[in-house]
Amino acid sequence: MTIAIYTHADCLQHDTGPGHAERIDRLRAVLDALKTPPFSAQLSFIDAPLAQNADLLLAHDALYVQAIRAAAPAAGFVPLDPDTVMSPGSLNAALRAAGAGCAAVDAVMAGQYKTAFCAVRPPGHHATRDQAMGFCLFNNIAIAAFHALNNHHLERVAIVDFDVHHGNGTQDIIEPDKRVLYISTHQSPLFPGTGRTGENEKGHILNLPLPQGTDGETYREIFESAVMPALEQFAPQLLLVSAGFDAHRNDPLAGLQLVEDDYRWIGEQLLTVAEKYCKGRSISFLEGGYNLEFLGSSAVAYLSAFITP
Repeated sequence: MTIAIYTHADCLQHDTGPGHAERIDRLRAVLDALKTPPFSAQLSFIDAPLAQNADLLLAHDALYVQAIRAAAPAAGFVPLDPDTVMSPGSLNAALRAAGAGCAAVDAVMAGQYKTAFCAVRPPGHHATRDQAMGFCLFNNIAIAAFHALNNHHLERVAIVDFDVHHGNGTQDIIEPDKRVLYISTHQSPLFPGTGRTGENEKGHILNLPLPQGTDGETYREIFESAVMPALEQFAPQLLLVSAGFDAHRNDPLAGLQLVEDDYRWIGEQLLTVAEKYCKGRSISFLEGGYNLEFLGSSAVAYLSAFITP
């Protein structure tokens, strides 16, 4: 089964400045790994389109979208918060990242592909309805979820977020809409400080905070006992995944202990859900992952689970 890889050279023009963790080389590392034979033979690379204003407004306030467009500099850097910065190439990169999700939804819903991966940056899951933060400008996965619901007449879309950081922006945006199930496994305490179990809503929001040092065996037990039953009960028609690889044991920004084989296992579990409830349809989005040596190999391990005979 061929996996569609939505990406664009514009995403390599989002310059965050020297020493920034969310740097251009992150995406280069992922693309280099994906383009390595024989794995590359299973992939179809597609240029991500620019998101339109109507797409962005599915998840963001109009004044916020205007503010992000206005903040784009002609030269130099503009800080939006202590961690999030824009440079001359940032706006188009963010529009490509959001557009990738919408295009992937359309292709998967049309039956052109069962599985898609949006290899894009900036990431998205910390961007709230009206605030850029945590390296994120637009919430790519939330935009895709509402694009699917509104344009493809779906009733239930599930988002699984296995980034080591809680996707506070995604939770914020989908919270009013019970058509979306949001599940997050994340280290706690850790940035952004959200994702506590007290924020959970049965059948709608499931946060599973994990202590520093959680290893793959424990993670798998929690995934099997909590994530999988929640997905089974919700029976989604489309599965979206915030695929952050910063829970890897060698990642510099956190302290969980996953390895490549754990990411392959996560992919295998999610594939069973997609096949059972979603006609195989799943779309994953690159979020975090800051050790370049292990980022590409983790992404390949995860996506390899979706390549079936």
